[in-house]
Amino acid sequence: MSSPIIVALDMGPKSALELVNELDPNECKVKVGSQLFTSGGPEIIKKLKDSGFDIFLDLKFHDIPNTVKKAIEASIELGVWMLNVHALGSKEMLRTASQVIKQSSIKPFLIGVTVLTSLDDKSLKLVGFNKFVDDQVLLLAELCKQEGLDGVVCSPKEVGILRKKLGNDFLLVTPGIRSNEMNKRDQKRTSSVELALQNGANYVVIGREITLDADPKGKLRQILETV
Repeated sequence: MSSPIIVALDMGPKSALELVNELDPNECKVKVGSQLFTSGGPEIIKKLKDSGFDIFLDLKFHDIPNTVKKAIEASIELGVWMLNVHALGSKEMLRTASQVIKQSSIKPFLIGVTVLTSLDDKSLKLVGFNKFVDDQVLLLAELCKQEGLDGVVCSPKEVGILRKKLGNDFLLVTPGIRSNEMNKRDQKRTSSVELALQNGANYVVIGREITLDADPKGKLRQILETV
């Protein structure tokens, strides 16, 4: 069984490469988000791939369908393992994104971002959404499945209901993972890695708890031992 852990490399290129030199690609995958990709560009993807890691490109593409189509085509050429789009981009955008993958000889996983884990019910209402977070996440996840995406990003709080509603073949990737002793910081909808996986998550994204530890490899193995 492959590791369910995705380590978030939310740092600069130099720090990211130093960190992955301490990690084993058999024990985790890595996430490249906007911070690392903006500073490191496509070259950082190549270097991480050369180190043996599967890469989740977390850029949350959210634009008109044709622009997203071109961005996904470029991502496929980079050889990433997984990428995402923002589910709020519309039904048409999601369908276009899904079709690009289906027509490609290389097929990375395509997942949709539902509601960021930094948001709660109050936050949603402030930007004009009338639904509760759980309802909004479910609506967007169902739309992603209808349009052929492989899964969604959701908080650990919604994993259980999404697994029941959308079945076992739909990927659920959960950020917002915190152990009991970790401060939530900018996250609002969080959970432990054990609970997220028990409730049906396929992959959990863990950042600072591993990357800021004095022994990242030891911390990763400790987490793996608990699950």
